Amino acid sequence: MASEITVSGETLNARPATRPGEVLEAVPGLIVTQHSGEGKANQYFLRGYNLDHGTDLAIYVDDVPVNMRTHGHGQGYADLNWLMPETVNSLDVAKGPYFADEGDFASVGHLHIGLIDRTEKSMAQVTVGSFGYRRLFGMGSTKLGEGNLLIAGEVGTYDGPWANPDDVRKLNGLVRYTQGTALDGFSITGMAYSNKWNSTDQVPQRAITSGELDRFGAVDPSDGGNTDRFALSARIAGTDDAGSWKANAFAVKSSLNLYNNFTYFLADPVFGDQFHQHDDRIVAGVNASRSFNGSFAGRPMETTFGIQTRYDDISLALTNTYQRTFLANVRSDKVREASVGVYAENTLRWTDWLRTTLGWRGDYYDARVNSLFNANNSGNSSAGIGSPKFTMVLGPFHKTEVFIGAGMGMHSNDARGTTITESPTDPSTKLSASPLLVRTKGAEVGVRTKIIPGLDSSISLFMLDQASEILFAGDAGDTSPSRASRRYGIEWTNTYRPRRWLELDADLALTHARFVGYNSEQAEVFESLAGYPQAQIGNAPGNYIPNAPAMVASAGITLGEKTGWFGGLRWRYLASTPLTEDNAFRSQATSLFNGRVGYRTDNGWRIQLDVLNLLNTKTNQISYAYGSLIKTDSLYNLCYPAQIAPAAVCQNGVMDSIVHPVEPLAVRLTIAGSW
Repeated sequence: MASEITVSGETLNARPATRPGEVLEAVPGLIVTQHSGEGKANQYFLRGYNLDHGTDLAIYVDDVPVNMRTHGHGQGYADLNWLMPETVNSLDVAKGPYFADEGDFASVGHLHIGLIDRTEKSMAQVTVGSFGYRRLFGMGSTKLGEGNLLIAGEVGTYDGPWANPDDVRKLNGLVRYTQGTALDGFSITGMAYSNKWNSTDQVPQRAITSGELDRFGAVDPSDGGNTDRFALSARIAGTDDAGSWKANAFAVKSSLNLYNNFTYFLADPVFGDQFHQHDDRIVAGVNASRSFNGSFAGRPMETTFGIQTRYDDISLALTNTYQRTFLANVRSDKVREASVGVYAENTLRWTDWLRTTLGWRGDYYDARVNSLFNANNSGNSSAGIGSPKFTMVLGPFHKTEVFIGAGMGMHSNDARGTTITESPTDPSTKLSASPLLVRTKGAEVGVRTKIIPGLDSSISLFMLDQASEILFAGDAGDTSPSRASRRYGIEWTNTYRPRRWLELDADLALTHARFVGYNSEQAEVFESLAGYPQAQIGNAPGNYIPNAPAMVASAGITLGEKTGWFGGLRWRYLASTPLTEDNAFRSQATSLFNGRVGYRTDNGWRIQLDVLNLLNTKTNQISYAYGSLIKTDSLYNLCYPAQIAPAAVCQNGVMDSIVHPVEPLAVRLTIAGSW
């Protein structure tokens, strides 16, 4: 498709970034941000979607899936804080449900991050910066037998500008052995990662405006968490007279303990609303594919068959806490979830200027949920779904190609939501189960041209529909309804290299995103809050999709060669977005500049200075709008200790923008040497 691109690791590392996940902003139209501490998965925005921590954006590193299904914090949770950008060889990007070899979470897009096999020289670097940022990184490779052994590692700390320091303590390592090439060879990779942190979560705007909280203050300074990840994977590939084949296997052991308080004193007026989410799992899988070269009516043809398997053995827990101290259990579960996907696709070059790819994918999921505190929420669920795919390429004509794609995709829901029958906090409240697999449909047409020397430009028009569903809310341990939605938009991407030492890029993405149908349940909620505008505003029914960005833009300039002076300047823009269905609350637009300047010597030394938030812009990383309660709210005294306001009002709280500010101007100095 016209929106497909490959970004080199060199290009990624030439961009100044605040955190590892931000290197993914090389994907046109993708915003990567954070709403709490530096050990939690990033928040992703693409094609009019708030993808939360990864739902509908499939991410792979060395063909190992990053997204976690039936996760303690959120479906599709994709933590990349363990990624060391210096070890990235390439980033392959594709968008839309048009690819038969892509299954769960890939409806909006999929990203495949490839790792380097070796380095020309060993290197070590140290970075120091504002707000207690410290990072020590080293990497080197050596010949071992007929292959290469690569070792890389990092140690890092960071406090941030917060009144309650993040106190990040990160340790990370990678060992990788490779032989041959990506098409004829194999690799074995081991990774280990551990991180502990405090977090300043999003805070109510009213507390900042009144002066009750500093802009970088916290309502609950005991929020934070710890996580670790250990992974072992292997890949093998080969070619023969019939075509090519490849296979990979992986095993990942990960855990997360996360303490959050998003509503402050809404549910518990004494101890507050902090909760602890625990996720501990082992993930294992094997994938294989075989491609055959052939012909049809004398025209070149390639046919591929593949199988993908995955098994998750998961322990989950949700508890209420006070300053990370246990108060009460909400729910605890043992989940075993298995899936198998099979696919076939055929690419036929009809003429020199026309080729088509026709594919089909089938997925089958089986989940077993053992709810330890309420057997009525235990059970088994299974589902299968088939997804046809089609793409067509016309051209090139005068260095220009036209791309057309259409297809169906899907994503899985949290398995706990497929067996739930009762609220974990009130068994008398009956709940509807959610489907295990949810259908998506998309179509796209685009043009890519290189008719102007040095300029690679593409434009894509896309549409994506998502079926109605019921979602499992990991923060509450139960389900909530979600309506069907439709998004359509346009993306314009440009990269221009007029000189070997100069590269310019600019991207623009516009999206129209709306729910489909009328939300009668929201209308009932709105009526129940009548007479209390602080609770009612923002709760009217509407078709706006909260946090669906209508416009994302970015631009940058990169200067320099292998030695001598180098630098760059990057700008990214996220337009104001609706925060509630009725559009009563909207986020503040975010416009940020990051810069870099440095010098490389011919003997392998490098010094560079990164300046983040160059203009010291006072804006927000992310904004939400929902009901919460703090003790200085007038509504707090109407609800506690004696309830004067209606129960619905006290349960909703004060509607307000809830924000996590952008870090102020920061500098980071890096000194690196190689030998």
